[in-house]
Amino acid sequence: MNTGQQYDEQVRFCKDIFVKKMKDYGSAWRVLRTSSITDQIFIKANRIRNIEIKGKQRVEEDIRSEYAGILNYSVIGMMQIALEQDPRMEIPADEAALHFDKIMKLARELMENKNHDYGEAWREMRVSSLTDLILMKIHRIKQIEDNSGKTIISEGIDANYLDMINYSVFALIKLSE
Repeated sequence: MNTGQQYDEQVRFCKDIFVKKMKDYGSAWRVLRTSSITDQIFIKANRIRNIEIKGKQRVEEDIRSEYAGILNYSVIGMMQIALEQDPRMEIPADEAALHFDKIMKLARELMENKNHDYGEAWREMRVSSLTDLILMKIHRIKQIEDNSGKTIISEGIDANYLDMINYSVFALIKLSE
């Protein structure tokens, strides 16, 4: 399989979870501020890192589901930014799925462009490094949030969400190999 096929396979895995949770919970995530979404992503990434460091876990939920959660919460963060002026608390599942696809199209285009320039360097990286990069992006987002969303020279929150989406896909690919 090539990177594009592997990428699409992992995105289907994550989207399946996203759609099923939309059916179970609706868009309860609409109540979350982006700072709360960032904290949810932090909890998942921090759990992965603790398991990587300790070498064992007590909660049976596997690391793959945590990376899928990071991806899905990053998508939700992007949706919240896009729907900032939309007062609706309930977003229909089919509409949310369209937003998911639109965001993943952006993430995939970014991945393809970076893979072209970096020569798929992520394939030589450790999964633990991808975890650390996600944690770094979370800290960057927190700083941007603390600065009321303003940056001087750096990319914004949305760019960091897109990077975390791609790092999560890379980790899922590496875990499946």
